[in-house]
Amino acid sequence: MRYLKYLFLLSFLFLVSCKKDKVDGESLKSFQSSVNDMASSLTTIKQIKFNEALYIIKKFGTNTEGDIDQMNATAKLLNGKNVAEILALADSIAQKQGIEWASTAPPSLGEMNIFEESKPTEVDPNDIQASAISLSVQPASVDSISGPKALMIIPRLVDAQGNKIEFSNAALETVLEVSSGGAKISTSKNLMVNNNFKGFYLKLSSLPFDRIMDNTIDVKVSVKTAKKTLQMTKAGISLNPNALNKPVITEPTEPVTNPDGTITNPDGTTTPTNPDGTTPPPVAPVETPKPLADPKASVSKFIGSIGAKNLKAAYEMSNNPSWGSYESFSNANSGFGAIKSINVKSVNTASKTADQATVNANYTVTDNGGKNTDLNVTYTLKASADGWKITGYKINSAK
Repeated sequence: MRYLKYLFLLSFLFLVSCKKDKVDGESLKSFQSSVNDMASSLTTIKQIKFNEALYIIKKFGTNTEGDIDQMNATAKLLNGKNVAEILALADSIAQKQGIEWASTAPPSLGEMNIFEESKPTEVDPNDIQASAISLSVQPASVDSISGPKALMIIPRLVDAQGNKIEFSNAALETVLEVSSGGAKISTSKNLMVNNNFKGFYLKLSSLPFDRIMDNTIDVKVSVKTAKKTLQMTKAGISLNPNALNKPVITEPTEPVTNPDGTITNPDGTTTPTNPDGTTPPPVAPVETPKPLADPKASVSKFIGSIGAKNLKAAYEMSNNPSWGSYESFSNANSGFGAIKSINVKSVNTASKTADQATVNANYTVTDNGGKNTDLNVTYTLKASADGWKITGYKINSAK
C-alpha cells in the first residue's frame, strides 16, 4: 500500500511538471494543448480574460482571412509566450486597433473559445439576420454649466420593419468612424456580443477643435456579420464647442527675425532693420483710446441683443476665445441661439480700471423649449478702440 501511495504521488508530480506554462505553436494540436494547460492554472475570471485576449489576437493581430489560417498564424505568433506576454500583446493590439478592451478590465466579450470556432457547427453565432442598424446619439457626462463633455453612440441591429433583433454569443466587429466636413477625424473598434451592446463613448476633448467644421460631426457605424456588413451614418451632430480639444497658443517671448530682415517684437509690433544691419530701438505702441462709458451699459446692450435674437450684434461686442466662431456662439443647441427671451433683473459694475472691468448681472433666461432659468453671471470686459469688449463669462449660479 505504501508503494502504491508513493507511486500515485510520483505520477501526480509528473503530470503537474508536464503542464506547459508557455505556448507550443508547432502544431494546432500542441497549440490547443498548451493553451489549455496555461488556462487551467488561472482563476475563473483570469481564464475568461485570457480567452478574450486570445480572441483579440486571433481576430485583429493576424493579417489573414479564414478561421484555420488565423489559428495557424496565432499559434506561430504566440509560440513561446507565457500568459503575461499574451495579455500584454492583446492590450497592444487593442490599443493600436482602437478596440475598447483591456486585460485589466472586467470580462466584456462573454465566453470566448477560439478552438470551438475551428470545429463545424450547425449555427454560426455571427450569422445575424439583420436588415439595418438603428443609431442613437445621446449627450453624456453633462455638466450643468459647461454642457455635455461626451457623446454615447449606440448601434442596434434591426429587421426590415425596424424592430430590434435578439441574439447572443456573437463577436461582431463594430467600427465607429467620426468625420467633419468630409474629412475623417478618428476611428475606433469594438466587438458586439449581443444587441445590448454598450456602444461607443466619444469624449469631445479627443476631437481637435481646428478640424471641426460648422461645429458639427458625422458618425458612421459598421457592423460585420458572417455574411454582410451593415452601415449607418448620422450627419450634422451638433457639439458643445467648450468641450473640444482647443490648441494652446504660445505667445512669443523673444523678438523674431523675419525673412525680409524686419523683427517682430513679442507685443506684435514690427521693427525695421537699418541698412547698416543695426536695429533701431522699438517704437512705443500707440496708446489705444479708452472708452469713458460705464461698462454695465455694454453688458446691458449685449444681454438685450441676445434676448432680441440679434446675435450678430451681440457677437461683435465680444472678444471671448471660449465662445469660438460665430457659428458656435449662435448655435441653436449649445450656444446663445438656444435662448428665446431674457428678463433682466439687475446689472451692476463690480470693478473698473482704465482698461478692465467686471460687471454682475442677474436675469431669467427662457429657452426655445419654454424652460426658465435664473442666472447670476459675472462678465469680464476689456477696453478697446471700439468700446468695452466682453472677454470673459462666468455663470455663478443657475436655478
